[in-house]
This record gives sequence, structure tokens and C-alpha cells, in this order.
Amino acid sequence: MEPLWALGLMSGTSLDGVDAAWLRTDGQKIIDIGSGVVVPYPHPLREKIRSILGVKDITMEVKDVERELTLFHAQVAKQAIQQIKGQYSIDIIGFHGQTIYHAPPITRQIGDGELLAREVDIDVIYDFRTADVAKGGQGAPLVPIFHEAMVAGDNPEAILNVGGVANVTWIHKDQPLMACDTGPGGALLDDWILRKSGQPYDQDGQLGAQGRADEAVIQQWLTHPYFRKGVPKSLDRSDFSLFINEIEGFSLVDGAATLVEFTARCVVHALTQMPTKPEKLYVTGGGRRNKHLMKRLVSLASCPVDTVEALNWDGDLLEAYAFAYLAVRVKAGLPTSFPTTTGAAHPMSGGRCAIARS
Repeated sequence: MEPLWALGLMSGTSLDGVDAAWLRTDGQKIIDIGSGVVVPYPHPLREKIRSILGVKDITMEVKDVERELTLFHAQVAKQAIQQIKGQYSIDIIGFHGQTIYHAPPITRQIGDGELLAREVDIDVIYDFRTADVAKGGQGAPLVPIFHEAMVAGDNPEAILNVGGVANVTWIHKDQPLMACDTGPGGALLDDWILRKSGQPYDQDGQLGAQGRADEAVIQQWLTHPYFRKGVPKSLDRSDFSLFINEIEGFSLVDGAATLVEFTARCVVHALTQMPTKPEKLYVTGGGRRNKHLMKRLVSLASCPVDTVEALNWDGDLLEAYAFAYLAVRVKAGLPTSFPTTTGAAHPMSGGRCAIARS
């Protein structure tokens, strides 16, 4: 297929907002990487989304939030289109939507692809996970094939995305791509900070760095059945949410330190489930800005650790680029998930296409 310019729209489990980024690809090779924008959710919309997390049925309330969320994505898409000002053609949009519930065989990402296509007058690929789940897959993580396309080295490497949930991709040129969700990313920590201080997150990891992690609590948490499962495997944002109640009596900083340490230990555990240790671990997503988390990963991982900026990648926009890439793969009929990344029975091309009417 001839290369296309695609716009990826990503809104993750951290509930930060919408990332939009341009990428040119034929669905296999990445030809060009364009610009992008990061637009925070307005506070009222973020709270509406938060209010329906964990809801697996499509109620009228969910539909109302879905419409508002989709129209916000349309505004962001128009902003991204204005940003390029005719520098390149606009061929397709990859629209992740917002995950509100994930417990395969049920997964719910809200986002009306048909409405978005009408609003921006561009074809939209959306609903990336349903087909994979229908064939026995986890429906997540979906970004590994993009990570593989971006990595050019010959040695095994790992890409860790720390959003609300953290996931890792293990890449080796001579072996199948492997991936899984490792455990909580920033979601538990953000919820803890919000509950205890009213602030949305721990700026630069300053609070966690001041606290003392409770080793006994962490060891107890690591007995959770999830950590006995093999790879691939995936999580919902809320799968460990009750753990916060177990540290209710902790100080703000000690709770933050304990949650950060748990996140780091989960990553290290996931790396032990890969065929070999990576030569290097590269970290992307909002979690890479948490200096305390990065320090703990450097200390605990059995390999060097750095942010993806060391590869000249933009860690704020990487998942948006990924869904631009996946949209073109879907259009080309190429697989977006694999038995070793989601557990599907065979390589799957997910996604539905909403056709612009003009």
C-alpha cells in the first residue's frame, strides 16, 4: 500500500487528556514522523469520565459522556489539522477512545467513530480491541507492533509505557514480539494523591521521594494472582484500586513511596517473564516524569534504564503515533495484535472503519 499520513488520537487510563500526532507509514515501515499536540481534558469532562470508570454496560449516562468525549476529540483533531496547515495530506485517523472497563472477554472503550468522522470529515479507524477479544485475546496491549517498527537495534530491548496502567514490550529481531501489562502505572498513585491532598498527581515524584515504602505491604501485594499468570496478560485501571484502602492510615508521602515502589517491582517482575533480559529498558508515558519512579527502576532493573528521549522519540506523543500507525495497518489488512502480545489465537487485524460522508 502507498504510504498514508494518519492522525493518531490517544486518551489513556491516566485521564490526562488527548494526545494527537501525525505519522506517515505504509503500515509496515515508518516513513515520516510529524508534529503533535497534547490537550488536557477540561476538569468537568475528566470527572464525568472518572464517574463511569468500571461501568461495563452502555447506559444513557455512558452514551452522554461518550458523545461529549468524542466531540472533544474532534476539537483536538481540528487543532492538529490546523497545526499542519496543508503541509501534508490527511488520509485517515486512528481513534483509540477512552477505556472505561477492561476485563476480557469484556472490554469497553467509549468513543463514537462515526460521529468523529462526520465532525472532521476524514475516515476514522476505531474500536481496535473488540475483534482481538472475540478471538480469545486480551485486547491489550496494542502498541507493541509499533514499538517494533520504531526500534532499529539487533539486541533485545524493552519499551515500558507508564500511563495509568504500565505495559512493556520485549523486542528481539530473531524471536516473536512479546508484551504484557506489568501492573499499575500512575493510576493508583494519582488516586492516592488526589484523595489525600486534592492535587491531581505527584509533581516530579517529589512526595514519593520524601516517604518510606512499606516492604511488608508490597510483599503482600505481590502475592496477587495476576503475578502468577504467564505472558501475555492485561489489566483494568481499577484491578488494584482496593490496595489504596489498605494504606489509608499511611502519611501522604509514605503512601506515595509505597505505591511507586510497587509499580517498579511489578515492572521488574514482568521483565523476568520475558525470554531474556533486555539490553536496555526505555521508559515512555507520563510516568517517566516521576523522578522517584525512574530512580527506583534504575536501581531495581537488571539492565540500564533511560527515557525514550534517548532514542529521539517523543514520550508524550508516542501512543498517539502508535494509533496512527495501527490505523494504517488496519486499512492495509495487516495484523495489529499477535498470540504473544495479546494471547489471540492467531495474528489479528482489529478496528472498524467509519467513512467520512463528503
